[in-house]
Amino acid sequence: MLKRLSFLCAALIALAACSQNGTDASAPQPAPAQTSAPATPASTAKPAPASTTQAPAAASTAAASASTAAAPAAASTATAAPQKPSAPAEPFVDNGKWVEGKNYFTIEPQQPTGNPDKIVVTEAFSYACPACNAFHTTADQLEKSLPSNAVMTYLPVSFRPDENFPLFQRAYFTAKALGVVEKAHDAIYDAVWKSGELASDDLATGRPKPQSAWPTIDNVAKFYAKYGVDPTQFVAVANSFSINTQMKRADDMVKAYGVDGTPSIIVNGKYRFTPGSAGGYAQSIELTKWLVAKEAAGK
Repeated sequence: MLKRLSFLCAALIALAACSQNGTDASAPQPAPAQTSAPATPASTAKPAPASTTQAPAAASTAAASASTAAAPAAASTATAAPQKPSAPAEPFVDNGKWVEGKNYFTIEPQQPTGNPDKIVVTEAFSYACPACNAFHTTADQLEKSLPSNAVMTYLPVSFRPDENFPLFQRAYFTAKALGVVEKAHDAIYDAVWKSGELASDDLATGRPKPQSAWPTIDNVAKFYAKYGVDPTQFVAVANSFSINTQMKRADDMVKAYGVDGTPSIIVNGKYRFTPGSAGGYAQSIELTKWLVAKEAAGK
């Protein structure tokens, strides 16, 4: 009985999503994709509730020091992963399995990606989001499954200051600037959700810690010191105008994409979905590859 309860708890955590409005909504069970959220008109469709939804007015928190930064179209804010062996491209076949407005949603207007030579797949995420932690091994598999005409990028969100998202957005862009973001990507999830080194929650109780006990940028700097970064340099870069600007641009991109929960997948600035709307983690990989093929075919 204890094993069964443990399995059920793990399944619920894995399917939970982090949403902007502060409610934790469970994604649909990984059933066939056709059983996802109800269909709505593509231009106004909202994604199925994803792991962490946005808290009110959170974007201004992360971007307060960057009010003069350039706005949305800066897709360079999303970090491209290093080139890895790619999977073969698949032909586009529309057999009716994936339904616009139900499984995936059209972003209007389509947003530029800054990379016209590739179909850009972006994960909107936060290291502090429990559902992103549950999904990140699937995101790794997704990256490996992409054909050579596609590239994976990552877009950290800040819309839950009540869960310390802005700190981890700042940490991500700082690690990117210092060239260690890829090396530490999986390890920082572990520091938040396994060892608790950078946790804002009490991992034993699952409850948030008092904000006075939350990790700070100095704690994050000590974490990245394991990857050869001087902590003093990390803090200086983290508090720079450049990082503030990148955070502001990321917030603008999140709004332009219509992302209101994490994890969310964006394909070429044109389509958006969550693991919930896709029908599960494996379906997320399948749907991404289908949308990449759709874009490649010009459909």
